[in-house]
Amino acid sequence: MPSLPSFSKPAAPPPPAPPKPAWDPKPVNVRPFPWLRPTIRIRLTLLYGGMFLMAGIVLLTIIYMLAAAALHDGSALPLKILGGKFQSTSDTCALPTETSGQLLQEAVTNCLAHQRALALNSLLNRSLLALLGLTIVAFAFGYAMAGRVLSPLGRITRTAQRVAGSDLHRRIELGGPDDELKELADTFDEMLDRLDRAFESQRRFVANASHELRTPLAINRTLLEVQLADPDASPELTQLGKTLLATNERSEQLVEGLLLLARSENKVVDKRPVDLSEVASQAVDQTREEAQAKGVELRGVRQQVFVQGNGVLLERIALNLVQNAVRYNVPEGGWVEVTTEPQPGCAVLVVSNTGPVVPAYEVENLFEPFRRLRTERTGSDKGVGLGLSIVRSVVRAHDGTITAEPREGGGLDMRVVLPL
Repeated sequence: MPSLPSFSKPAAPPPPAPPKPAWDPKPVNVRPFPWLRPTIRIRLTLLYGGMFLMAGIVLLTIIYMLAAAALHDGSALPLKILGGKFQSTSDTCALPTETSGQLLQEAVTNCLAHQRALALNSLLNRSLLALLGLTIVAFAFGYAMAGRVLSPLGRITRTAQRVAGSDLHRRIELGGPDDELKELADTFDEMLDRLDRAFESQRRFVANASHELRTPLAINRTLLEVQLADPDASPELTQLGKTLLATNERSEQLVEGLLLLARSENKVVDKRPVDLSEVASQAVDQTREEAQAKGVELRGVRQQVFVQGNGVLLERIALNLVQNAVRYNVPEGGWVEVTTEPQPGCAVLVVSNTGPVVPAYEVENLFEPFRRLRTERTGSDKGVGLGLSIVRSVVRAHDGTITAEPREGGGLDMRVVLPL
């Protein structure tokens, strides 16, 4: 049987190569002629070079005029001939009475030398006066030009100061030549844009977290309270509900403290007059029941003094300090003293209390979040470990300072200074 001819499958043609681009991509932000860029260095070089050239031209002109006047005065003959006799034309030049040629020559030579010396002294004095005047003009002109050149730096500084006051919407938007100062201003504006977006994102996160965290905690509290209100619940279930309710309450306090701490990191823009003594008295009234339960005496004289700030946040300062002073006190015979007093340019709130001995090296750790004396994490029912951290943040937001000093025998003196 004859064999059938074999037909091989033709090979597929190779894929066509991608077309090469007809254009040559250039790197981004590459200047074709960087040496032609009007940088500050080139501008200052041209400015001071031009000033030096102008000052040199003016100085040469003045020197030329003074030298011409000096040569005119120094080249004048000190004598004149009248009727065959010699007569001196200067009071400082004395001619001999005799007409001897040698004596007359010496006298004329001395008169010319004296006259040249007077002309040179006059030239020197006038040149010094001209130099002094040009120096004053040069300093004034240089000061004006330096202020003009450095004016963008002042604009950048003022914008940075406004931004430091939590006004992140400010921008420099510097115009003018594309030099180093404009590049700095544009970079600063870009940084402000990123910071503004970051803070706005943080504010949205705090608002969302506030809603998302508070809602389930509020639901848990409601369910636990309903369960505890059931008269048919067993004692074991009731005790478990109380424990869970206390834990839920602690979580709510922690969430509120974290949110308040996040909000108080910024500056307080909307400030109003607030009576610091009234704020401190309200904090004392709110803590009085807890203090009586612990056997702690509340005392102190509070003088009226007004500060500029937010009343709610200032009340939080006083309340946290008084609560800490009451809770961290001695078991018996303790006291808490809350005083306010005006001082030149500021108002002072002092909260002193008896309590355990606090080493000086441990004082700064008390202002850290979740830190207590000799412990790093919260582990008691006295709070969530954010009280003093919130106080420090709120005080800083009001441009104030807070210091803590250990007392002899135990306890602390907390001193808050707020500007008026």
